[in-house]
Amino acid sequence: MDVEIWSDIACPWCYIGKRRFEAALAEFEHREDVRVTWRSFELDPDAPHERLGDRAEMLARKYGMTVEQAREAEQRLTGVAAEEGLEFRFDIAHSGNTFDGHRVVHLAETHDLQDAMKERLLRAYFSEGELISDHDTLVRLAVEVGLAEQEVREMLDGDRYSEEVRGDERTAGELGISAVPTFVLDRKLGASGAQPPEALLDLLRQGWAKRSPASALA
Repeated sequence: MDVEIWSDIACPWCYIGKRRFEAALAEFEHREDVRVTWRSFELDPDAPHERLGDRAEMLARKYGMTVEQAREAEQRLTGVAAEEGLEFRFDIAHSGNTFDGHRVVHLAETHDLQDAMKERLLRAYFSEGELISDHDTLVRLAVEVGLAEQEVREMLDGDRYSEEVRGDERTAGELGISAVPTFVLDRKLGASGAQPPEALLDLLRQGWAKRSPASALA
């Protein structure tokens, strides 16, 4: 069964959703027959290389709330993440464009390292204050998970995998995906949001039940 997950590297609920999905998959009876693919989605395609200024102030302007409310929202989110074993450090986070990060995830897929690369980028962004739009940072993180430095640099210096990122985003539009994370099973069943593991496990079971008799026997 194919599970495609649309998400963004700079999306906190996507990181939380990843952990919850992993917990659900670990309990799924047919987990060995599930193939997970991470799909690209940019929450802000027009984001600059790096956003400067106070993060809470930017969130307050974006969502029409006070700075205090924005900081409280981040604190609540940090608490939710902690329950999943994640350490969110919004105090050191560096916000910026994620397009090249998504390209690196596509490169990692060709080496069977996609999940490891996605995980490394999420941790770097949310826990370590790394700027994901910086090419040297992306190269270093990619090498950490097993990619070759020269290949990553050459990819980033050109436009390789740019069309794949845009293709994922076009497909998201065609499927009506407007929020992330969104989980799509065999292009037949989907759900959005960082739902609890129990709900995601139920989704996996529903997806398995919808498989054709031929595919179920394969």
